Amino acid sequence: MDTMTNRKRYAIVGTGGRAGLYVEALATTYAGVGELVGLCDLSQTRMNWYNAQLAEQLDLAPLPTYPAADFERMVAETKPDTVIVTTMDSTHHDYITRAMALGCDVITEKPMTTDLEKLRAIFAAIDGTGRSLRVTFNYRYAPAYTRFRELIWAGVVGRPQLVDFSWLLDTSHGADYFRRWHREKQNSGGLLVHKATHHFDLVNWWIGSYPQSVFALGSLSFYGKENAEARGEHYDYVRYTGEPAAADDPFALQLTSQDALKGLYLDAEAETGYLRDRNVFGEPITIEDTMTVTARYANGALLSYCLVAYSPWEGLRIAVTGDKGRIEMDIEESITHLLGDGEAKDAQASKGPFKQARMRVFPMHGTPYEVDVPVGDGGHGGADPVMLEQIFLPDPPADPFGRAASHIDGAASVLVGIAANESMRTGRLVHIEELFNLSERMNHG
Repeated sequence: MDTMTNRKRYAIVGTGGRAGLYVEALATTYAGVGELVGLCDLSQTRMNWYNAQLAEQLDLAPLPTYPAADFERMVAETKPDTVIVTTMDSTHHDYITRAMALGCDVITEKPMTTDLEKLRAIFAAIDGTGRSLRVTFNYRYAPAYTRFRELIWAGVVGRPQLVDFSWLLDTSHGADYFRRWHREKQNSGGLLVHKATHHFDLVNWWIGSYPQSVFALGSLSFYGKENAEARGEHYDYVRYTGEPAAADDPFALQLTSQDALKGLYLDAEAETGYLRDRNVFGEPITIEDTMTVTARYANGALLSYCLVAYSPWEGLRIAVTGDKGRIEMDIEESITHLLGDGEAKDAQASKGPFKQARMRVFPMHGTPYEVDVPVGDGGHGGADPVMLEQIFLPDPPADPFGRAASHIDGAASVLVGIAANESMRTGRLVHIEELFNLSERMNHG
């Protein structure tokens, strides 16, 4: 803690697109209560880009920057109270555990981690250091999803017994996971870990329970070279930017189309070797694009979940049926996620982040009724500003909805995806307690 100003000190490791949310918040809205003291990344170019933005837009002095190999030196020299981890998913555990060993609390982007070994390492670090870990499940803070929880907890369905949840990623957002590092399961854990961790966390939070057993099926059915060729499509280019043959490709992303894409990725390629715009019909792709999951929860509820990454429209359909009724929510989104910002593509043509949104309650022996679907300003359906307020204010407004997610919540969510991956690999039902003793952790967490 900065004793002169009573501001909390933060450092960020991983300065890709998602880091911008925290850089901007600490440089503007929360500058009076928090101070960003350092940046750490594999790429000096990316860190320089953020410093240039701070100078040009806010006339701020550059932040100290450190290469990834000097993470410990950054912590020693800048003395952050909290480290914010926004690196590639498969490296979250590394920076979480190292930051805790150096005496820092941690805020991490979702998913908390990608596999069991890394999950165990995080819990060992928490046990050994006593430091805290918060997982930024921003979907919890979206007004629409908060209202859904409020109604379930108010008893409109009684005891939740069945959750039917479909999430559709369109050919803009869904395809982007197949352009990036996410397309290799060793980096992301696949979409049932990287993306669905949001959705599994919402279910856990909505029904107030944690999963016990999981069965899953999945396939790579649309993206990838073999699927394209089976449809009679042939693409010879590895990437899109600067490729004349990709000029009319609807899946193409040009990294020169936005200053941030160019500054954070294209200009950094010489340092990192990372291509942000790989052909979605190229190789290698080792994740699934079509997935179904069935789960049983500790409270007896059942989950039927599906995720598809090549839908013509983006959104969700969720229904929770209980012993006293049913609640349904259908949302068609109108947001883009190219830089992790979740901002509306066309605010004038939609209700904020939603093109269409409907919530209905069906009492068991009563008259069905509509519920207004609230929306807020800012990224991810108004979620990001509310989440940032709760994270950075030293005395945030009371949160009756319990939206802050701990390492227990992070584990409960990611374990569904980890168990689903194991189920797809083995073809069997997977019992989560056989993988990780979450119940014991809940009792002592």
